[in-house]
Order: sequence, then structure tokens, then C-alpha cells
Amino acid sequence: MGIFLAFGLHALLAGALLVTSSSLSGLQRLTLGESISVERPGDVLVSAGGTFSAGFVPVGENAYGFSIWYTHALQKTVVWMANRDKPANGKHSKLWLHNDGSLVLLSGGEGKVWEAGAGLGWDVISLELLETGNLVLTNRTGNVVWQSFASPTDTLLPGQKLTRNTMLLSERAAGDYRSGFYNFKFNDDNVLYLIYNGPEISSVYWPPQDTTIYNQGRTNFNSSRVAILDDKGFFLSSDHLNFSSSDYGPGPSRRLTLDHDGLLRLYSLNESTGDWAAVWLPDIGVCEVHGLCGAYGICTYLPEPMCTCPPGFHRADPEDWSRGCRPEFNLTSAMGSVDFIKFRHTDYYGNDLEYRNNATLNSCRTACRDDPRCQGFGIRGKKCYPKYALLNGQRTPSNSNRLYIKVPASTGVRKKDGGALIQSGLTCSNQLVRISSGKRRPDGAKSPYLKYLVGFVGALGAVEAVIIILGWIFIRRIHRSLGPAEMGHRFQLAIGFRRFTYAELKAMTMNFSEEIGRGGFGSVYRGLLEDGKTPVAVKRLEGVTQGEAEFWAEVAVIGRINHMNLVRVWGFCAEGKHRLLVYEYLENGSLDRLLFASDATKVLNWEKRYAVAVGTAMGLAYLHEECLEWVLHCDVKPQNILLDEQYRPKLADFGMSKLTERGAAGGSGPRGKCEVSRARGTRGYMAPEWMVNQEITAKADVYSFGVVLLELVTGKSATGVSEGQWNHLIRWVEEKMEGLHGMDQMVDEGLNGGYDEVQAELVLRVALLCVRTNKDERPAMSTVVGLLHGDLSPDDESSHGSLA
Repeated sequence: MGIFLAFGLHALLAGALLVTSSSLSGLQRLTLGESISVERPGDVLVSAGGTFSAGFVPVGENAYGFSIWYTHALQKTVVWMANRDKPANGKHSKLWLHNDGSLVLLSGGEGKVWEAGAGLGWDVISLELLETGNLVLTNRTGNVVWQSFASPTDTLLPGQKLTRNTMLLSERAAGDYRSGFYNFKFNDDNVLYLIYNGPEISSVYWPPQDTTIYNQGRTNFNSSRVAILDDKGFFLSSDHLNFSSSDYGPGPSRRLTLDHDGLLRLYSLNESTGDWAAVWLPDIGVCEVHGLCGAYGICTYLPEPMCTCPPGFHRADPEDWSRGCRPEFNLTSAMGSVDFIKFRHTDYYGNDLEYRNNATLNSCRTACRDDPRCQGFGIRGKKCYPKYALLNGQRTPSNSNRLYIKVPASTGVRKKDGGALIQSGLTCSNQLVRISSGKRRPDGAKSPYLKYLVGFVGALGAVEAVIIILGWIFIRRIHRSLGPAEMGHRFQLAIGFRRFTYAELKAMTMNFSEEIGRGGFGSVYRGLLEDGKTPVAVKRLEGVTQGEAEFWAEVAVIGRINHMNLVRVWGFCAEGKHRLLVYEYLENGSLDRLLFASDATKVLNWEKRYAVAVGTAMGLAYLHEECLEWVLHCDVKPQNILLDEQYRPKLADFGMSKLTERGAAGGSGPRGKCEVSRARGTRGYMAPEWMVNQEITAKADVYSFGVVLLELVTGKSATGVSEGQWNHLIRWVEEKMEGLHGMDQMVDEGLNGGYDEVQAELVLRVALLCVRTNKDERPAMSTVVGLLHGDLSPDDESSHGSLA
């Protein structure tokens, strides 16, 4: 009964919102001398098919913008605005098609605030909103002489071109339509970039600038500078930036929007619910966007992205994180008596004074202390980066950088570790645009009426969210478009991935003739894409019984996960009884084939083994603590650690529990839990809590990883022993360590002494921390990364699970 009531209430609310978001009988066009008034709600232009509407939209208190929006979206989705930085008054304002053919926006008490088509002459006869969302001025012969498509704001619509003279410019903040600081445009080198263009500094943040554009499949050898999104969800650019939506194909309305957080997202509209879903976004994390947290600010995932201030600093503007953090001291007056706050896993991207190689911590500290320009420095290995500005801060467990911020020695701020951070969600500006009768007021206190209105809207939104969760999630899955892909071998380098047919996968794998692996979830076969050159790994899943829509929903979670130490999922097949996943192909296969082979040491020397340990730890730390879709692996073992052509590790089969047992994975962070009805994993790697029906958390993966560390050092397998001796390898190493035996008796004898004794002992000690029987005593994976990098000591109590 409650569900039906929710459906009814949702329909009532949706109907009310749709009535208020579009005119019941909109205007078809404006002719010379006609106008649209801000004071007449029925004055709305509507496209011929009703897809788009245009009229005045409230953008603040007594402030309005003339806008174009999707008519059938549940919430009004503005895709273009004429006067985003010069709002019109709520009284006596109008959009007027002047008799001379120009389109003029008049604000009551101010006069003209925007104009288009000036000087085009008397040939202009009408203003019309096309079904594409393009607002056009046409002349007597029917030709378009001006169009809104030529001057986009933050959104590109299907069929609309992005050219050398146009760009997407984000909003200032959520709900604040003023021009923001993020651009998507062609730069002077003919390449499309995402650019932060702040009040004081400008920088490119995507694609990453630490590799060349050619390594990213882009090219600057063109002069056309044109890009377009088609109606099937494919984006094509002259610099070879090509991508498609995960629901590629004809059907839903789409838009490519540069959002206020600096991320470019491709959205599709679910016509049955009126909701938008992101179906593509670039291969970049929120915290990698420049300018979000301002000077000194640090972006971190908890697990949602949050801005933080270091100790001794406070927010410069309580309503706008982009203004960063302000020190509570005067550093210039303290020169000669300075100290440094240390932060692990933290970096401020860019703004280096210089680059120092073969540097020590002391030499780097001295150089920064003695240079009045230096505000802090980063150090990674033997490389030192003194910085003249601390911008674009980010903190992630997989980051091996240590960051030191210069502060006066007399501040009393805790210096050894960064200490507590002042945290706040990533909401940018809360400032409100206000228009009085004739002039704009400066930002000030919000009106009491607006507070009540915001409170009502917030409450309504909360009710709406609950209703959607309870009543519409199932319908959304059933009605989601799952049209066949037509993109050939153009796999996406972001969350969008391809849906294959079973016939395609049979052809690609020569009828599944070359098996390259077999595991608990099914067999893996080698295949080639249609180009005949690109290899892929195709896994036939066993024990998966979900319907197609449910399977797609779970695969979408896995497809959004991206990290250099995790195997990428390129596509899937859900057809009849067949459920398959398509992965990137790793040339050197799984770790177990090399580690336990008779000639293992010829390939896996100590340097490669240590790199495998660190890389796998970073991949798990990402899954547990950085990934916005938090995932337990549940089966960490050498068979699921694959090696690329340079023997770099990539963890495979993560997220498989989501596919093989619905409801198995849950939680919201590294200390979340996973309710599982049966034991998972492989004998020898399974944590004790699997056997005694205890709560399963991320610490079960930590245990399995500890066993893998022991195998990497000793060369001995944890499997293949008699019943009841699952922990034989752990006990063997513990006995050797307690007996003060030399490392040569524990390290794989096949290495013939060719190993770093200090590193080998470190890895063994970290492994024994990970395999403690009490899961609360095991460290978190982010702590394990710090231990293996040498940032923490296994003897430090803070590295144990109770404090991790």
C-alpha cells in the first residue's frame, strides 16, 4: 500500500512540477514588434515537438535570465541563458524582437542588458525555437541569420558544434547561473582541454599534462578546431577526442554539460521519470580538478570529496571554498624561525620553484626554509619540489608524495603529522543574486521569505528523493535503454563502455577457442577486436542469474572504477542466458604463473616483486577508500593479480561479488561492512572471520593481501596443503622471525641473494601485521601503502588497525 501511495504522490508532484516548468500553450514564434514579458508566466516559446521551451527563469531574488530548457525534465534543466551575468528585474522586463530585426532583452529600471542580431537589417522577420533546442532569428527567405547554438553557455546539445570561437563555461556554483571558472575549449594548439581560469591563475587539468597529448590518443595536427555531439551519444572532435555514452544509440534526449565542479558530463534523460543520468565523464577524479579548494585547501575523499584546511589555517570565505584557506599567522615576519607541517599522501599539483633530483629531506627542507618565495615542498623518493604557491591540493592513500607546509616555529601547530583537518563538503558559493527595482544590490543577508522558501523546497526535495528511491528505482532499470552498440573497436577511456552481442564475442574469440585462465567466476578467453589487432580478455561468467537490466546496473558500477593498478572493464554482454565481461588484455598473465614457476626468478627479480607489492596495495587502497562506489574484492590472490608488458600489477575480478550474489556488497567507506551469506575466496588466503560467521569488512582483503606479500618474499605458495593447515605459511614465517633467523632462510632461494634485505624485512613485517587474527588489529590498505613506501614504521602503533 505504501508503494502505491508513493507512486501516486510522486505522480502528483511530478505533474505539478511539469505544469510549472512549461507553458500549457506556448508561443510558436515571435514576429517583429512582439515580446515575451517576465510578468506573464504564459509567455514561453515552445519548439514544434515540445522538447524545448524558452522563457524567463528565476536566478535569484527578483532576478531572471532568459533561458532555454528541456520541457520534459522533472526539474527545469537550463541548457542556454542569454544574460547569465546580467540578470533582469522581475518587474517590467521583456525580451523584444525590435522592428529593426534585433533581439533585445530589457530589464525594468535598467534598460538593455543583452542584445543579439544588431545590424542584420529588416530582413529578419521572426524568432523561433527549433526542436533541436536552437533559438534562431530567420529572414524572409527562411535562412537563419543568428542562432543560440553559436554562443553556448555551459551545455552542448546534439547537433551543436563546438568551434575555435566557442567554448563551454561552467556555472559559478550549483544553482548559481553566473559564469564560473571552468572552460572546455580548443586551445591555441588545436586541442580540447578542460581549463581552470580562476581570478588569479589559469591551468589545464584535463587531459593530464604529465604526458604528451599523443600518448593520450590526441593530436594537434589539425586546423579546423571543430567538435560535435550526435543524437546517438557519440562525440567526435578534430583533435581525435572521441567518446560515446554508455547507452549509445537512438532514443533519449542528451546534453554535454560542464558542471560547476569542473567535470564534463554527458547526460541522458529518462523520459519515464524525467531524471538525468550521467552516461559518460572524463577519466579524472573530482579532487584532480583545479581550483576547487583554493589556496592551501586540500581535497580528500571521506569517501565523498571534501575540502579541508591544514592546522593553523581557516576558510577564507565560509560560503566559497574556491577562495581557499587563510593562515592564522604572518609567515613573512617569522623568516629565519620557521618549521614545517608534514602531510603524508598529499600533493599540491604544479607551481614548482624548481625540481631537485637526488635530494634528501634535510637538503630540501633547508632550501625551502632559506627561500622567502617557498611556501612548502613536496618530496617523493629522492625528488624534491619546492613550491611558490600551494594550490590544487589533493590527498589520496595511493599518493606516495609527502608534503611539508612552511609555518612559523612559534605557532604550536602539530608538525610531525598533519593532524586534524578542518573539513567541509564541496559546495562552492552560496551567494545569492538579487535585483531591486532598477539596480542590483550587493550580496548581503538573505531575506526571511527566501529562507522559508528554500526550507520548503529542501523538504519537498527530501520527500521526492525518498519516493524515487522506494518507488522508481525498479522502473528505471526496466525502462533503461539498452540498444546495441555501433562503435566498432572505439572503446572508451572513461565510464562509458560498450555492450557486445554474443555473436560478436563468439567471432572475436574464435568460438571461445583459446582459454587463457579459469577461476571461481568462470573461464577467460583471448579475443581480438574487429580491427584484428587489439587483444581483449573475455570472461564467461558462471552463477550469474540476474536479468539484463539488473546485470547492467551492477556492471555499470564496475565500469566506473578506474585506477592504474586495476584491470579496466571495456564492455559486457547480457543476452539470453549469456553473461560475459570484456577486459583489457595483460600480456604477462597472472602473478602465480611467474611467481611459482621453476624459472620464476629469471623474470620476477626482487625489484619487480616489490613493485607488485606496492602497486597491488595501491589498487586495493583505491577500492576501499578512494572509489566513490566502495568495493570489497573478497578474493585477493596471485591468480587475480595480472601483469602488463612492464610487469606492473593490475588487480582483476574486483566487484564480482556484486554480480554473483545480489545484496552482497554494501557500506559506505573503508570501515563499512559486507553482508555475505556464504564464504568467498580461496583456501589459504581467506581471513579467519570467513570461517566463524563474523562481519566481513575491508580487513578481510587486507588479510588476503598479507598472504600474497608472504608469497612474494618466500616464493612459497599458501595453497596446496593438507586440510587444517591453512595458515602454514604464516606460522612458518612467524617462527623464523621469532627465532631471529637470517633473511636468507626466508627469502626465495631462487633469487640467489639478489634482493634488498631492508625491503624484504619490511615487506615481511607488514605482511604479519596484515594477517593478524583479530581483524581490528590489521592496518587499513592506505596505511599499508604508507608502510611499504617507508612513510610509516611497522613499529609505530598508529600503523595498526585500531588507529588506521
